[in-house]
Amino acid sequence: MYHRPRIIPLLLISNRDLVKTIKFANPRYIGDPINSVKIFNGKGVDELCVLNITASKENRTPDFEYLKDIAGEAFMPLSYGGGITDIEQIKKIFHMGYEKVVINTAFYSKPKLINEAARYAGSQSVVVSIDVKTDIFGKKRCFSTDGTIKTKLLPIEAALLAETLGAGELIVNSVNNDGAMCGYDIELIRSIAEAVSIPVTACGGAKDITDLKKVLTEGKAHAAAAGSMFVYYGRENAVLITVPSENDLIDSGFYRREGSQQ
Repeated sequence: MYHRPRIIPLLLISNRDLVKTIKFANPRYIGDPINSVKIFNGKGVDELCVLNITASKENRTPDFEYLKDIAGEAFMPLSYGGGITDIEQIKKIFHMGYEKVVINTAFYSKPKLINEAARYAGSQSVVVSIDVKTDIFGKKRCFSTDGTIKTKLLPIEAALLAETLGAGELIVNSVNNDGAMCGYDIELIRSIAEAVSIPVTACGGAKDITDLKKVLTEGKAHAAAAGSMFVYYGRENAVLITVPSENDLIDSGFYRREGSQQ
């Protein structure tokens, strides 16, 4: 029996605009998030992850009115992250129809919130996002608040803590590779996937199906998320919402045998 791993487009939002960053900086306006959701509806994606990249940095709570509008247009499972600081906000997000919440900044500042959320909705609905920067010496460190605040935790330490607190999934994002379309940080993804027993979604650097396949096999990720790959087209990075076709995935050998990372 064969299984197709999840492919997850990331929609980065800032002030209700769809944007794309490079190394978490210089957000480029892409278009309207709700229109993008409508386009993805017809593309057969497994789920969408909506991240407000400026909410925590600007000390703002989630834009619930706009999140409700997004949920009203989506025909696929949704996850949301950005500005989440307490359990009441999490309850509101689930009541709108989101299947998962993604927590980054509060994971470091209010770790008990992960446990609260897991008790309320179940671990499978709580995702901790781990943003990692690699310095010039090759050392990796976790950052919060849209990559602006350096934490004391190493990536594997953060991953193990998230699992202990009750998170049911991790998103591991390489800040250095974000938007660069240079491939995932395979070493980073693999080290975390081997350290925890919960699913790991890789993010940061995907350019094409080959990158997706590589992070799922060599990186041992359970799912592959990407931003630029799904909103840019061609050498000039023209804006075009696109997703690999099922035939493209089959031709690339993307499917793998159930229970195997190969």
